Amino acid sequence: MKLTKSDVTLNEKDALQDILESEKQLMTLYTTALFEGSTKSMRKNFSANLLGVAENQYTVFTQMSSRGYYQPQPANKNLIDTANQTFKKQKNQLKAK
Repeated sequence: MKLTKSDVTLNEKDALQDILESEKQLMTLYTTALFEGSTKSMRKNFSANLLGVAENQYTVFTQMSSRGYYQPQPANKNLIDTANQTFKKQKNQLKAK
């Protein structure tokens, strides 16, 4: 079976989604590299790159959102309250130690 250009070309939504996922992966990699960096200059470089990737990710997100491709759902109040309680317990446990 011979593939045509339309069979292998991403549409705009899929291309933006792919870029967004790539930026998220880069953020994870730079975060890990920042944690593992052993010199100040290396950590500064990783930090600058992380901030740049974060800006790129946000730009792609806003483009997707403005086109209706990415519609984040508001958090449920019960989930927020549960998360707050969990972190308050953990904070109190850390203070007790």
